[in-house]
Amino acid sequence: MLKKLLILYLISLFLSSCAALKPERVNTGEVPISGQERARKNIEEGRGISVGGLLGNRGTNFEFSSSNPMWRASLEILDFLPMTTVDYSGGIIITDWYSGESSKDNESIKIAVRFLSNDIRADSLKIIVHKKKCSVNQNCGTSLIKKSKISDELRIAILKKAALLEKDSKSKKKK
Repeated sequence: MLKKLLILYLISLFLSSCAALKPERVNTGEVPISGQERARKNIEEGRGISVGGLLGNRGTNFEFSSSNPMWRASLEILDFLPMTTVDYSGGIIITDWYSGESSKDNESIKIAVRFLSNDIRADSLKIIVHKKKCSVNQNCGTSLIKKSKISDELRIAILKKAALLEKDSKSKKKK
């Protein structure tokens, strides 16, 4: 008999606590439909939880692509080319096959820029150039150009641009 009363009491306790939890009314025009948009909104409002926050890693300092002069210089120098991959976290920029107006014999090139460090130095960049040559009946062959004038010119242009961007950012910080 005591067991039945205890079970009855627990059931009534659970049911009454569920009745007290009424869902909050939400204006559907203000809530984003996409899960990523909802997550972004929650983080902006300070309602998000991260593993780093749970573990106490509060001193993290992220370097964003807009503050890296080598990255910005590379994008500005290569902005005339169509891009296939641009990954800041992976440190790589890969262009699509490109053939200029004056290209001969159906030749095109593809450029990959790998960032080995954030320092503005010649050994911080690895520039890889591939060449594709197609015949009239669309038989194409690709080859890696080990030492090319294009990669040397790109390296110099990117380093010069990065140095100018770094100089400008330092002069703005002094003001």
